[in-house]
Amino acid sequence: MKKENVLVAGANGTTGRIIVDLLKESNNYNPVAMVRKKEQKEDFEKNNVSAILADLEEDVSHATDNMQKVIFAAGSGGKNVIGVDQEGAKKLTDAAKNSGASKFVMLSSMGADNPSVSDDLQDYLEAKQNADEHLKSSGIDYSIVRPGSLNNNKGSGKIKLDKKFDEMGEISRADVAKTLVEVLDDKVRHNEVFEILSGNTEIEKAVRS
Repeated sequence: MKKENVLVAGANGTTGRIIVDLLKESNNYNPVAMVRKKEQKEDFEKNNVSAILADLEEDVSHATDNMQKVIFAAGSGGKNVIGVDQEGAKKLTDAAKNSGASKFVMLSSMGADNPSVSDDLQDYLEAKQNADEHLKSSGIDYSIVRPGSLNNNKGSGKIKLDKKFDEMGEISRADVAKTLVEVLDDKVRHNEVFEILSGNTEIEKAVRS
């Protein structure tokens, strides 16, 4: 079986790098790192990872050519939530749709369904909500993954998953990355939005139950 090309937006971020490594080890997928700087591109290529230059604040329509899937794990870290987290995600969604990609996996956030839950993060959550809604109405198949607060703990490979939790909580970036990769499968969490936290169910099982 030919490996599917997966564009990873935000490949140079902490979570993005874990995603790229997981895809690299996979039998089904071939990661393509989407980066903004030439040095970052060279860095990935040195490690035998294809990379493409594209900036979410500019035109990204070329980035999805020959990509079967897209994982959006980019974020501005609060610096430009409208330009990157919202409009950048929308542009990449449209590009993926136009170039015929079969699935778009969005890294969203708990609270994106109700941005007013957090005064500090309201702008960010509104941006994520707008990006998620755009993806849902775009016509491309999707999975929208909404983790709790991200930490850098070692991944356990286990999560708990629900449409909506009554609690807030944390999860490691490694477990989020693994979840994003697991839902690339066309049959898994097809056109679904769900939340994840650190838990006791194996990720492969949790996303398929």
